[in-house]
Amino acid sequence: MRLIKREFYLRQLLSVKGTPDVKIITGVRRSGKSKLMEAFLAHIRKTEKKSNVIHINFNLLKFEKYLEYHALNDYIESRYVPGSKNYVLIDEVQMCDNFEKAVNSLHASEKFDVYLTGSNAFLMSSDLVTLFTGRTFEIEVFPFSFKEYSAFFKKKESYSALDEFLKEGGMSGSYLYGSVGEKYRYINEQVFNALIVRDIVAKHKIRNKALLEKLVDFLMDNVGNITSVRKISEVLASNKAKVNDKTIGSYIDYLCKAFAFYKIRRYDIKGKRYLASEDKYYLSDHAFKYARLGTKNMDYGHVLENVVAIELLRRGYEVYVGVLYKKEIDFVAIKKDEKVYIQVSDDISNESTFSREIAPLLNIKDAYPKMLLARTRHEKSDYEGIQIVDIADWLAQIPISQK
Repeated sequence: MRLIKREFYLRQLLSVKGTPDVKIITGVRRSGKSKLMEAFLAHIRKTEKKSNVIHINFNLLKFEKYLEYHALNDYIESRYVPGSKNYVLIDEVQMCDNFEKAVNSLHASEKFDVYLTGSNAFLMSSDLVTLFTGRTFEIEVFPFSFKEYSAFFKKKESYSALDEFLKEGGMSGSYLYGSVGEKYRYINEQVFNALIVRDIVAKHKIRNKALLEKLVDFLMDNVGNITSVRKISEVLASNKAKVNDKTIGSYIDYLCKAFAFYKIRRYDIKGKRYLASEDKYYLSDHAFKYARLGTKNMDYGHVLENVVAIELLRRGYEVYVGVLYKKEIDFVAIKKDEKVYIQVSDDISNESTFSREIAPLLNIKDAYPKMLLARTRHEKSDYEGIQIVDIADWLAQIPISQK
């Protein structure tokens, strides 16, 4: 498979090289964590020829004998080279029983610069806080962005490329397959079901897998819609599922911690406060929905919203749903002192649609930038201080934070 350099993530790794933190690469299954580790390894070997790199990939049988934390620790300690920079890179670290004890010991020795990747359902953000409190630096890897997709397939015309990206998504492993049907089969059967769902069931010892599957279908079918745990429970109960709010809340938490979904909270723009109980959920890759539920009803408005939500997270923003005078702004994106309000629409060529989409932005009276993203196929324009931007052009930009 042809590879492209994911330099944004590599630069993040290189920026913390040599710091005392345990560096941990997280993200949804098959998003490219191991490939990033390999790129980092290649960079070290090219630029630091005298360094000592201990690389363990638990997907390979030759490392099976170290799938116990004492054996893992002893193997790494035995390969330590005094006077050199000693790097420890471990892929799929969760496969080693009690791996955290070995990693804690290696970290405490102050002899090694430690990097980990792991199956997200076992090595998740909240788990890391428990295992290595205050000693971690997390790099979250997302599936391919539209810009990466275009680079991989050498797409020069962004408007038509976006149509293809909306159907195929960013799970690069699917690009090896010829037809869209084969791509979806890989995404659903080999990634979502075989890896994400299976890992969640195993980690949390879920007995009612059927309920988890129904919840996944509901969340996928309602991407971009405001919902709540209670509402989901009521819908599933009406379809004769045995369910309660606590179980649904736990299952949603598992899915989000596994990076299958992202929860986006609501933010009261006028009151400047976060709102509780009702949220939106977006998929880490929009193709999961079509791979699982089919493409009969292609809701381009919500899939574009999903793409923008993930792109904002990829670019390092905190993302919220804006609420102002009972009207909704798709996204309030915040990063340090920067804030931008964003509406997303598939088609604004109709005057009534344009008026509906622009109205919530016009009601916001502060001076922060406001933007309407849509498939205009035109250059950026301005309407009463609001930027009207073609969504393909916006997705193809290189943000300042990533240059």
